[in-house]
Amino acid sequence: MGEVTVRWAVAGDAAVLLEIEQTSWDGSTGFPSMVERMGDNFFAKSGPEVHLVAEVDGVVVGYLRLENKYPFPEGAGVLAVNGLAVAPAARGQGAASALLTAATEEAVRRDARKLSLHVFGSNTTARRLYERHGYVVEATHSAEFVVEGQPMDDVVLAKLL
Repeated sequence: MGEVTVRWAVAGDAAVLLEIEQTSWDGSTGFPSMVERMGDNFFAKSGPEVHLVAEVDGVVVGYLRLENKYPFPEGAGVLAVNGLAVAPAARGQGAASALLTAATEEAVRRDARKLSLHVFGSNTTARRLYERHGYVVEATHSAEFVVEGQPMDDVVLAKLL
């Protein structure tokens, strides 16, 4: 695998990002109903301007959605990672780490004080990755969701900047 580079998404990335979205999640890592509702437009809920993409040799292999967590002034300075996915064939080769590093750099550039994210308690691979990048558990919401008949804990992680 070549070097991982990160850039902001453009509208032309929609098809490859949709494919990554559709192949990256299962009931142990995400919400199948959300992928179904997305339809065929990756940017339906949020545009390219909030998506960092990871590329290897010019091929998009993953994305991170970085948004303001709160829509009101008192919450300014808190950014949310509202999705991070890497194509199955590209996992374990540094794309997710590169995306998290780029998100931290962007948050610092914006003078944010905190990055926040949610992950299923059962997703130990993602949790280890986030912890390696300085995220700590702020809360656990036990049995917050039921996915494919199984209760799932929602773990809130954050990183102070």
